[in-house]
Amino acid sequence: MAKASEIKVGNILRYNGELVITTEVLHRTPGKGGAFYLDKFRNIKTGRIVEARLGTDEQVEICRVETNDYQYLYEEGDYLVIMDNTTYDQHSIPKTLFGPQVKFLKEGMNVIVSFESEEPIMGQMPNSVELEITYTEPAVKGDTSSGAMKNATADNGVEIKVPLFINQGDKIKVDTRTGEYIERAK
Repeated sequence: MAKASEIKVGNILRYNGELVITTEVLHRTPGKGGAFYLDKFRNIKTGRIVEARLGTDEQVEICRVETNDYQYLYEEGDYLVIMDNTTYDQHSIPKTLFGPQVKFLKEGMNVIVSFESEEPIMGQMPNSVELEITYTEPAVKGDTSSGAMKNATADNGVEIKVPLFINQGDKIKVDTRTGEYIERAK
């Protein structure tokens, strides 16, 4: 247990029985009454923002979270099998940890997963991923207005918008957070 005054941004706490990550800490000292903290937490499972007013000596539970690099091996139903890069231990984690970014996962890709007492609580992918275009309509000459985009299908089945000059077989970089085309891969 720790005091509310020891909470820092980024700490993972157990608040009202749920795991939350601290996003904002404000210390207030009003002219009347004692000092207190106005904290904002984001629920790890639901993503909901929770605000709390904590006294400086109020007890909170800071959770011990282990975050490591893992290699994504394969998909197994609603779970993903990952392997620890140092010990070669394999874990099954729910797909929902990665949210909508899960569609960009490719076998062999490195991901970051956080565990709290053997339970996976957060997953994070790289900010960009390289994909190969397996299908796209060829560009028509003269159809090159600035910023024109067309649909393309990548090697993992994801459909994205790409510029007209991208052809079948090209490798591209895609932002996993937004799903948008960044550039051609070198």
